Amino acid sequence: MASLIEMPKLSDTMEEGGIANWLKKEGDAVREGEPLVEIETDKATQEYESPTEGVILKILVNPGKTVKLRTPIAVVGDKGESFDLVALTGGGKAPAPEKKPEVKAQEVGAAKAAAKAPPPAKVAAPHDAPAESGRVKSSPLARKVAEERGIDLSGVSGSGPAGRVVLRDLDQPAASGREARAPTSPTPALASGGADTTLNVSMMRKTIAKRLLAAKNDAPHFYLTVSANMQRANEWRERLNAEAAKADGKIPKVSVNDLVILAAAKALRRHPTVNSSWQGETIVQFGAVHVAMAVALPEGLVTPVIRNADLIGLREIARQAKDFAGRAKDGKLSNQDYAGGTFTISNLGMLGIEEFTAIINPPQAAILAVGATQLVPWVDQATGAISAQPRMKMTMSCDHRVVGASGAQFLQTLVRYLEDPLQMVV
Repeated sequence: MASLIEMPKLSDTMEEGGIANWLKKEGDAVREGEPLVEIETDKATQEYESPTEGVILKILVNPGKTVKLRTPIAVVGDKGESFDLVALTGGGKAPAPEKKPEVKAQEVGAAKAAAKAPPPAKVAAPHDAPAESGRVKSSPLARKVAEERGIDLSGVSGSGPAGRVVLRDLDQPAASGREARAPTSPTPALASGGADTTLNVSMMRKTIAKRLLAAKNDAPHFYLTVSANMQRANEWRERLNAEAAKADGKIPKVSVNDLVILAAAKALRRHPTVNSSWQGETIVQFGAVHVAMAVALPEGLVTPVIRNADLIGLREIARQAKDFAGRAKDGKLSNQDYAGGTFTISNLGMLGIEEFTAIINPPQAAILAVGATQLVPWVDQATGAISAQPRMKMTMSCDHRVVGASGAQFLQTLVRYLEDPLQMVV
């Protein structure tokens, strides 16, 4: 008996999902538990396994489309079975798959006439002439495909309305065999720097945008900035990485960000107010320290979580951070990898950013923005002596409903740990 497959909820915060790719097509048999479709959630693209067994009778949502949770996306049943979509949906409205646009009879006739007509002698036909703006009349899709194929549209006969060049015209022998020519004079689009490009917004970027806006509007942010002398931390890191180099990859190398994660985790254990969350009527101080590390992707930032970062060693933090960064870029992070963060660190130092402020990652109460380590002149407050120091600026964004002066105390401890790493183990 035919049944519906609906858009599933693949994460706790998912409200809608996008079809990235169907792994089965209409008419294919599918077993229960067999990968059926790749679904783009608010966090990652994941394979969804078929909840039932049968034949794919109808795909209702095409790749690239986004629908709400529990919206029917496919119909599964016995081979050759007929079904009533309205009855299956209980009278509800199910999305219909997109159909290819129908070609009007007059357009077909115009195309045939254009193909049979002899080429003009010297005077170009009206529909071959460029528009007054210097551009050939053509559809956006035809222009895109022509650019990819290297076809000069000025020599293509248009069969669309008013001589407009459409996609089917590019398959004419004259168009396919023609090489692109360099324009003799810049067109208005080139002169102004090129045409605008409209990009589709992914599910991940939509969700990130929604949450950042809510966080900025809901949480009263205030900011605290400090700098740390990284001389001793860098020396420790160099010794550790020298040992790692001798181990032929069996020991992970340590980054500055790994050091910051460890120092922040140890400081959070001493200052639980910063390791907290505003819950409206209550404030929750988390019993564990789970540090989320921001990883930049083309779609935006994701924040996989290093659990119990205050209890594991620096090498283990380095191993997990490297694994998360690699899997994030490959789109292979699971929902569990994102869950349960109590504090976030965002580091742009490797991109040369000296300092910046970040938006709090709800429901956490603070986020630490880390800049680049720079060699700067520094005055010793005790002696007045000036020396060159490798210093790193850090700015913490705090939710004022939760974090007050404790934020400054936390940063004092963090700086002390980075400037004298031995204090983290005593």
